Amino acid sequence: MAARKGRPAAGSSLQGVPASTATSTPKTPGKKEAPPFTRPALAPSLIAAMLLLACVAVIDSSAFVFARWGVAVIALIVLVFAVRGRTWWAAAVMAAVAVCWNPIAVVPIPGEVWAALQIVAAALFVVVGIVVKVPREAEPTRASRP
Repeated sequence: MAARKGRPAAGSSLQGVPASTATSTPKTPGKKEAPPFTRPALAPSLIAAMLLLACVAVIDSSAFVFARWGVAVIALIVLVFAVRGRTWWAAAVMAAVAVCWNPIAVVPIPGEVWAALQIVAAALFVVVGIVVKVPREAEPTRASRP
């Protein structure tokens, strides 16, 4: 390959390097490896907590049904992550939230109690989002790929 003006040839940084070191990442002392788990429930939990806190003002209006849909759906999403992470108490809590905020089969709870439950559920979402850890799957090796 002809060298580009003022730069080395394209791909020249890999020339002369053994294939085994070119594909592997060097472990430097200052660089940390990724943890063996992820927190996939954290983002949906924070969104649900913001939704719950924002919708305290519209509990007695007809727009609250949209908040109930959002909270119920996100509770089911977080429930799936809790089951994948084998955090059974969090799965039970999210199932209870999904049932209470279910917009189809409405649970008859007075407005003042709903306001308190909104804040409690927001705190529960944040705690569950932080606590639920799903193990990372083993990355496929080159030999196991089809």
